[in-house]
Amino acid sequence: MCLAIPSKIVDIQDQMAIIDVEGVRRSASLLLLEDAAVGDYVIVHAGFAIHKIDPETARESIDLLRESMSRVEETDPQTQTGLTLNRRMSDQQPS
Repeated sequence: MCLAIPSKIVDIQDQMAIIDVEGVRRSASLLLLEDAAVGDYVIVHAGFAIHKIDPETARESIDLLRESMSRVEETDPQTQTGLTLNRRMSDQQPS
């Protein structure tokens, strides 16, 4: 399952963008978008920016995700240490 998290373009060099999600930065290809610019919000899938969204929709989505995560942290104390995701991923690895 993929979670579409809005990412803000903070830099562009050639067809690659540096995107920012709440302070976490990574690169994404812009080959699938024609008119991406610094400051735009995009949805990234498999390393490619696939869709632009308006800033208001991006902020609403980020706020909703932040609220959802705070509820998970309230109900699952393991998420507060950051160990839950790693533990779940290691449980899925073949022996």
